[in-house]
Amino acid sequence: MTDLTGGRATRDPYEPELVPFQEGGSRTAQDESVAETGTTTVGLATRDGVVVGTDRRASLAGRFVSNKNVVKVEQVHPTAVLTLVGSVGGAQSFVRSLRAEASLTEKRRGDPLSIDALATLSGNFARGGPFFAINPILGGVDEAGSHVYSIDPAGGVMADDYTVTGSGMQLAHGTLEGEYDPDSSLEEAETLTARAVRAASERDTGSGNGLVLATVTGDGVDIEEYDDATAVL
Repeated sequence: MTDLTGGRATRDPYEPELVPFQEGGSRTAQDESVAETGTTTVGLATRDGVVVGTDRRASLAGRFVSNKNVVKVEQVHPTAVLTLVGSVGGAQSFVRSLRAEASLTEKRRGDPLSIDALATLSGNFARGGPFFAINPILGGVDEAGSHVYSIDPAGGVMADDYTVTGSGMQLAHGTLEGEYDPDSSLEEAETLTARAVRAASERDTGSGNGLVLATVTGDGVDIEEYDDATAVL
């Protein structure tokens, strides 16, 4: 409501202010500050353990390569790893938080968390924490066997025999589909993982610059870096 005072329109201070509608929704300043990145991360469960592989490129929305030597797999548990996918800051913070909580729980109980419990904890963190634009893979081994989970940004936890996340996921899935074998050896799983990452790197501009390969067994975690994925083929 307005009135005219001296030829000027004066707005009623108690009148609700209407904000013009913007098509396509709106983004907050916080949303705009989140860097969208590209990557390819692959996780395979086998009878002998878990293999997780990623590329080594950090990019800005897949248009500019900001770093060529990123390790996108981190150990978060005596026999489990987590990949870094999405917002760099959010992914790094997520890894630190999950690693700390898993370590504290182990100290309190005297035994490491099961991988299923670790996956549930990951989903709870993703749902309730300030971790923007993440979609990691959790892979680990415990008394129940080998496990691979994808954790979505809303906190959803999906268990599978193999999974792929990141901007190169469609290309990597094309390599895995029809060739994955749950009874394969760790060496065979490493080769298939390397092939999947390499296939994504050939066409996805957000992926490339080599390979990081993590092998997880009941004895622990081994993480290796390669300048070229063909070194594992």
